[in-house]
Amino acid sequence: MYKAVIFDMDGTILNTIGDLTDASNYALANLGKRHDFPEGKIKLCFGCGIDADMEKVLALEGGCADEDLEYVGSTIPFSRYHFSEKDVTELKGFFVPYYAAHRRERTAPYEGIPELLSALRSRGVLTAVASNKDDRDVQVLAEALFPRLFDRAIGNHKEIRRKPAPDMVLEILKDFHLTPKDAVYIGDSEVDLETAKNSGLPCISVDWGFRTRSFLLAHGAEVIMSSPAELLPLLMG
Repeated sequence: MYKAVIFDMDGTILNTIGDLTDASNYALANLGKRHDFPEGKIKLCFGCGIDADMEKVLALEGGCADEDLEYVGSTIPFSRYHFSEKDVTELKGFFVPYYAAHRRERTAPYEGIPELLSALRSRGVLTAVASNKDDRDVQVLAEALFPRLFDRAIGNHKEIRRKPAPDMVLEILKDFHLTPKDAVYIGDSEVDLETAKNSGLPCISVDWGFRTRSFLLAHGAEVIMSSPAELLPLLMG
């Protein structure tokens, strides 16, 4: 049995894609760009931290294929989709305040997640969130939608490197006085797979979030769950 379970937030414990889509389309509209993208497209842009997420949104608007979005800003330059760092900053400037004002309008826990967290805590298992979402958003959503269900929650802020760096996970383990062998990491994306690997934790992937099962398998996922109900027996060992 694990002593601690560390969760990603967006696409893992919270279905945030409605509010993320609304904020993305709002920001694009304010830049005079196409702004009618559906949730199925926008979800492919999120998970890497706000700056990288905005880069992917602009690439999507510029015609980037779904399978290439993860490479924007690394092996694929912005110029291929006709935007710049200035455009990223401007998009972020519209996105961040709009999202902060509307982050709970269409966001809710995935079915079965609150019950899973309650079951873990009743068995003495520590629970935490490590997210690339801005820290203020993480704190507000964790407190509002999962009251007293997490022992620790960390989001993206300037004092800590974002995932897939191991810093958030290792800070949580330090707070819990645990080592990587005592914990497991659960997430829905390639970033989560890399984060777990970099932190020395086993990873359980979930396919109800922002990435498909085939995508996760292609990125090395070894354990994939399709419902929160499947997780408790696995976590309790």
